[in-house]
Amino acid sequence: MTMDKLNMDNSEHTQVLLFSYGTLQNKAVQLSNFGRELIGRPDSILGYTESLVAIDDPEVIATSGQTHHPIVQPSLNPDDEVSGTVFEITSQELAAADEYEVSDYKRVFAQLKSGSQAWVYVRA
Repeated sequence: MTMDKLNMDNSEHTQVLLFSYGTLQNKAVQLSNFGRELIGRPDSILGYTESLVAIDDPEVIATSGQTHHPIVQPSLNPDDEVSGTVFEITSQELAAADEYEVSDYKRVFAQLKSGSQAWVYVRA
């Protein structure tokens, strides 16, 4: 095995943190996107507010069972807080989450209330 192949294999299995406040907490969505149920811990993101966005992608609606999904955006009030779950996933699973999320979302790296830093999907 070459060093490049070894590095590629390792990067696919690198663990990253993903914070979810919405459908990625749903067991059916996890099984569909990651092939397994994720284990997470409660946390929250500060300085954000939550609303709903209409979903028009039939595949995403079929997976989540919902036509509207939660979405967060930065708030003017740093004390605003959105609760959710932080999961430890592989970078390959993060790529699968990117595929699942519709264009209304973008992924950013953010500080959580616990002090951890995690990827989170916010309003694009």
